[in-house]
Amino acid sequence: MHLLLVILLFLESQFCVQSSDSNSPAGDNLATNGLPFPWSKVRLPNYIVPVHYHLLIHPNLTTLKFSGSVKIEIDVKNNTNWVVLHSKNLKIFTATVLDENEAHLSDKVLSVLEYPAHEQIAIFSPKILTSGEKYFLYLEFGAPLSDGFYGFYKSTYKTKAGETRVLASTHFEPTSARMALPCFDEPIFKANYTVRIRRGPSHIALSNMPLEQTVEIGNGLFEDHFEVSVKMSSYLLAFIVCDFRSVSGMTATGINISIYAVPEKWHQTHYALEAALRLLEFYEQYFNILYPLPKMGEYISYLSFQYLIAIPDFQSGAMENWGLTTYRETSLLYDPDISSASDKLWVTLVIGHELAHQWFGNLVTMEWWNDIWLNEGFARYMEFVSLEAVYPELKVEDHFLDTCFGAIGRDSLNSSRPISSLAENPTQIKEMFDTVSYDKGACILHMLRNFLTNEGFQSGIIRYLRRFRYSNARNEDLWDSLIKTCSEEDFTAGEYCYSSTQATKNHIDLKKMMSTWTLQKGIPLVTVRRQGRRLYVGQERFLKIKCKIIFHSYLWHIPLTYKTSHSEHEVKHLLTTKSDVLTLDEEVDWVKLNTDMNGYYIVHYDEEGWNCLTELLRVNHTALSFKDRASLIHNAFQLVTISQLTGKTGNSILARRLSLDRALDLIGYLKSETHNVPLLQGLGYLQSFYKLIEKRHIADVTHNLKTYILQYFRDVIDKQTWSDDGTVSDRRLREEVLSLACDFNYPPCLEKAKQLFNSWVDSNGTVSLPTDVSETVYMVGAQDDSGWAYLLEKYGVSMCETEKSKFLSALASSKDSKKLSRYILGMGGTVIKTQNLPSLIYMVARNPVGHFLAWDFVKKHWNELVEKFPLGSFGIRSIIVGTVTQFSSTEELREVEVFFKSITEQVSQLRVIQVATENLEKNIMWLKRNLETMRTWLQQRLN
Repeated sequence: MHLLLVILLFLESQFCVQSSDSNSPAGDNLATNGLPFPWSKVRLPNYIVPVHYHLLIHPNLTTLKFSGSVKIEIDVKNNTNWVVLHSKNLKIFTATVLDENEAHLSDKVLSVLEYPAHEQIAIFSPKILTSGEKYFLYLEFGAPLSDGFYGFYKSTYKTKAGETRVLASTHFEPTSARMALPCFDEPIFKANYTVRIRRGPSHIALSNMPLEQTVEIGNGLFEDHFEVSVKMSSYLLAFIVCDFRSVSGMTATGINISIYAVPEKWHQTHYALEAALRLLEFYEQYFNILYPLPKMGEYISYLSFQYLIAIPDFQSGAMENWGLTTYRETSLLYDPDISSASDKLWVTLVIGHELAHQWFGNLVTMEWWNDIWLNEGFARYMEFVSLEAVYPELKVEDHFLDTCFGAIGRDSLNSSRPISSLAENPTQIKEMFDTVSYDKGACILHMLRNFLTNEGFQSGIIRYLRRFRYSNARNEDLWDSLIKTCSEEDFTAGEYCYSSTQATKNHIDLKKMMSTWTLQKGIPLVTVRRQGRRLYVGQERFLKIKCKIIFHSYLWHIPLTYKTSHSEHEVKHLLTTKSDVLTLDEEVDWVKLNTDMNGYYIVHYDEEGWNCLTELLRVNHTALSFKDRASLIHNAFQLVTISQLTGKTGNSILARRLSLDRALDLIGYLKSETHNVPLLQGLGYLQSFYKLIEKRHIADVTHNLKTYILQYFRDVIDKQTWSDDGTVSDRRLREEVLSLACDFNYPPCLEKAKQLFNSWVDSNGTVSLPTDVSETVYMVGAQDDSGWAYLLEKYGVSMCETEKSKFLSALASSKDSKKLSRYILGMGGTVIKTQNLPSLIYMVARNPVGHFLAWDFVKKHWNELVEKFPLGSFGIRSIIVGTVTQFSSTEELREVEVFFKSITEQVSQLRVIQVATENLEKNIMWLKRNLETMRTWLQQRLN
């Protein structure tokens, strides 16, 4: 109590000689003990910097608690009496400040002030910490292992014999390292780590670096020592105590790679090892920088290492912890007897993503979370660059188009945001891990790569990685590296770059250009009108829902590309104004903008332009690449949904949107389509319209649309084999087409699926089903009571999470509402793992029988869901979007708005609420505008 009084008097008198940019303690910033907290900002002060953490951690897998201590070497920049750092849900037992000789600065017990609103603690030192001196902060702490998926949390799995086993694992990104140890939990505070982990003899411990040594400390306990040899941000720290097995291999450059999994799933790790070895070798060559985590310790014989580990309970897909990447089991494990071609592609993409992070994110880390796209956008894009080079047979370029189409869907709503956006508190930061950071980020990088050339782009990012390695970077640092700018000092010293003044003279202002893509939200709509040899082009924002924002304030620097009926190569033009006039070399029959969908923009032609392209597809569709055909289909159906057009660019075509029947006529050529990507694009739109109308119980249009799809695509459906033959692209088509055909009750499809299901049941699951169609077979089998019960039984005993996800999808497809509500939703967190609850809710919501059941479940269990999945997390966002976007009536919109208004205090910061409600409004608007057109068009075609 004496020291508390000293602290209080000190605060009241002077607040010490702290950082000059710090805020004085406000009266309402009170610590939990009622004393004023000495720091009022969400972000930590910058006058104390961590240098090295010495961490001891001991998880008790019986009591499900952990204890630990941390000695943090700190560098003091300004004189101060206070050390402010992060801590969340930790019990601090002891706090001490030591000098550079590790002697106590005070003989008194130091009190710890806690400020939970900012997840911060403050330790007061009676003796001033002097600028330029080295000190140590020593804390002892403990807490229960977390029940969720953040911090240091418990995970469980069942053996084949039914025994439940427990492990402890970490997930710190973005702001949860503070749940496992008191730390400076911001990306700018990079430090070294010495980690000691205590465990029992039946477990192993893993961390970011290889095991240095193991010490037996008595009472049946061992202590494993790890030394992290590079400075890294706290969110990249990781440690795990488990009983897993591993498989290992080594790259040509001496990187040891080990894949860890539950012992009885060890046989599912071999493909991941092959993929990791090949992808890591590619990245070393592409970035021209050896894997950036050197080994430490005299007992380690290899040059470097990388661990990949499948965690039984994991919310996201994976996490790039430096040297110890963690994965959901479905993102790492692959069983060739069960996993489909799509499953294999997914595993390869995720591994490619996390390994790319070892350079983008770990070697070079964004300075703050507003630029998280520098990590995630690059890693997402490098998935495709790496797989295209290493696994060309996976046809990843087909998948990339879908990535950009998905980004456009989000970016065409007013609820979108700039790629680089303000994010201060943990909820806002979690929401930054979204489609905009990942997918839009990847798509604008792809556009930039095509603009700069592959070689120019590659050399620029190598320069960026080398310039900022083992440190932090901002948005503008990337653009400076890509245009070869550097400081005048570097330039005069002969560095391979331009001075900033010379770059401005000799090169396009790349920073100004790319700022239009990263600092403003939305996607541009480029309008085109051809008159003789002239192309009149304009730009404005493409938006699906009306808003009060003045549209003409949006301006992008757009790298336009186009081809014509007479051109052998694409033509490029940078559009930096609202409108422009381009001159063609000669008269042409047609012009197609945005070659191969390499640019991130929608294109709207005048009536003649759309007529020419529609006719071209009808008579000679191969005159355009498959990417151009797919993007035409996508753009046409997107333009059906546009909210309004301002006509501000001088193009008369802006007075109208594309009608639905024109878009439907455009895909009339698909009977002749031989490539799966445009075929699936057109079929996908028809299927989405069907699902929307089906939920509104509009019987005639639902029936006619189903009839039309089955008639029109009958040849495509009938030629599919129930096998795993063909290319990855062929297999993906088979998976999608047969799933749709059986969902539409197409008799030949149902008959074959039932035959396969019955054979599988009769063999007690020992007969192997074709992996690409197994989910469709299960869905058909789940429609009767005995089949549903058998699938539920198999779900409980399966040792393959990929197979279990297919069982779960089939169980959730039942048309029996009692099964959906009583058994499926009721089993979340028990038979069905909590990690699968968001996807389970979505599966039920997309079922026409289940969308109200899922929404009622979310409303009733909202508080429980938020406890499991924090606000802003991927889990809670997918639950909101997965349920709300199934609705399409004004009554449902009002109900959704009333519910979220009732919890305004809780969700006021969530951007996803607006995303979900805007999608609902979009559904309402689509039906209002297009239902009658669809009804008439179908009647004409079927008659």
